[in-house]
Amino acid sequence: MKNITKFLLNKIPRPLLIKASIIARPLIVLFFKGNQFTDPIDNKSYRKFLPYGYGKQRENALSPGTLSLERHRQMWLYLKNETDFFTQNYKILHIAPEQEFLRKFKKMKNLDYTSADLYSPIVDVKADILDLPFENESFDVVFCNHVLEHIEDDQKAMSELYRVMKKGGWGIFQVPMKNSLEKSYEDFSITDPKERQKHFGQYDHVRWYGMDYFSRLENAGFTVDINFYSKKFSSEERQKFGLLENEILPIVSKK
Repeated sequence: MKNITKFLLNKIPRPLLIKASIIARPLIVLFFKGNQFTDPIDNKSYRKFLPYGYGKQRENALSPGTLSLERHRQMWLYLKNETDFFTQNYKILHIAPEQEFLRKFKKMKNLDYTSADLYSPIVDVKADILDLPFENESFDVVFCNHVLEHIEDDQKAMSELYRVMKKGGWGIFQVPMKNSLEKSYEDFSITDPKERQKHFGQYDHVRWYGMDYFSRLENAGFTVDINFYSKKFSSEERQKFGLLENEILPIVSKK
């Protein structure tokens, strides 16, 4: 299973993977049905989660039902337990939306939901994060997860996200991070996909973020909460939900 998922991630373009996963998901759910792990997003239980990773693969990372990873389940639990996201009327912008989040959020009657991406086949608006086609202060909540590591001019992208967020708004901007790094590691001269995977962990990434990620967000105008939300759960709960103990949930707001 490790070798299969690794091959698919590295050899098949992401838009095709998205379409294929929608078709295959019902069969995968039946095959992995059990009671060892629970996905809080759909409350279904499985005998195991799938391995995931472009390079070194993590065991029990990908939920068969929602195709969520550790970071998605952490975000869902935060939204459910710590916010009024599921009850308050909000205008939402979701950059490069995760499949299950898009499906669920579009059905929520309290949300005016817009998804956007430059390449995804499932979004509402085709948009470049460096030049978003939205008015200033248009959205109450902005989600932008695992996008900025693909963008060389991430400061411009952050400024665009800040521009379209309303005053008093908030968002979640997850990125792949190495908490041990004080400064982000980036080298834009590295363009070969194999070299990018070697240096940055994935063939289409341009950096590993370090702890200076939060100062970059602050430079764009955001107030930042460096939230280790998974630590609120017991070790047994983290194992059950498939969470990573030291993964940061970056929560931003616009004062």
